[in-house]
Amino acid sequence: MLSDGAGAIVFGGASGLGEATARRLAADGARVVIADLAGERADAVAVEIGGAGAEVNVLDEEAVAAAVEEAAAAPRGLRICVNCAGIGPPGKLLGREGPNPLASFRQIIEVNLIGTINTLRLAAGAMVGNEPDEEGERGVAVNTASVAAFDGQIGQVAYAASKAGIAGMTLPLARELARSGVRVATIAPGIFDTPLLATLPQDVKDSLGAMVPFPPRLGKPSEYADLVAAIVANPMLNGETIRLDGSIRMAPR
Repeated sequence: MLSDGAGAIVFGGASGLGEATARRLAADGARVVIADLAGERADAVAVEIGGAGAEVNVLDEEAVAAAVEEAAAAPRGLRICVNCAGIGPPGKLLGREGPNPLASFRQIIEVNLIGTINTLRLAAGAMVGNEPDEEGERGVAVNTASVAAFDGQIGQVAYAASKAGIAGMTLPLARELARSGVRVATIAPGIFDTPLLATLPQDVKDSLGAMVPFPPRLGKPSEYADLVAAIVANPMLNGETIRLDGSIRMAPR
C-alpha cells in the first residue's frame, strides 16, 4: 500500500475531517505530520497516533516548508498530502449599508485557495523526488472542496468561490504532475459533523441532517477519512472531484 511506511502530512489535522484522516492514515501504517494553527492540539493528536505535530499557518511559506520537510524525513519520503485547513465565515456581496469590506472576501480566498496552492506546491516538490513504486507512483495529494463549489448558498460568495477554485485546479494539477507519478484528487463534502457545527443545538443539527436524502444525517468525519484512504489505495483515482454528500443539493438559502 502507498500509505504503509510512508510519510503523510495533514493540514488542518488537529480536528474534524483532518483529525479523522490523520488517525486513519496512521492506522494504515503512515507516519503522519499534523500541521495546524492549533499547535497544542496538533501535538496532542500526534502523540496518540505516533506522529508529529506542527503549528502551521498554510499561508506561511517557511512553516509549511518545515512541516513538509519533517514529513519527507520518513523512510519512504512524503507520499501523502491531505489539505483540510480552511475557514468559512458567511458573507454576502452587499450588506445593509452597501458593499461589504473586500478584506473579508480576500481572507477566505487566501486561506482556502491560496493556502491549498501553497501546501500543494511544497508537498509536490518533495514527492517528485521519491523513488517510484511498482506502478511508477511517487505520491498523492487529496484536497478538500465543498458542495458549495457547485450549489453555494446565499452568503457563501467567497467560500463558494474558494472551493470552486480548488475543484477547478484538480484536473490541470493532475495532468501536470502525471509525468512525475503524483496524483491529485479532491473531495467535496456535504454537511458533516465537525467542530464548525459543534456549537449548534442538537435539534438544529438534526434538522440539517434531515436535509440529506440518504442517509438522512450529518456526515461522519470517519467517512471522509475512509474516502481519503480509498483514494490513496486506488491509483486510478486521479484528477477527479468527488462529492461526498448523501446526494444533497443545497437550496439557495
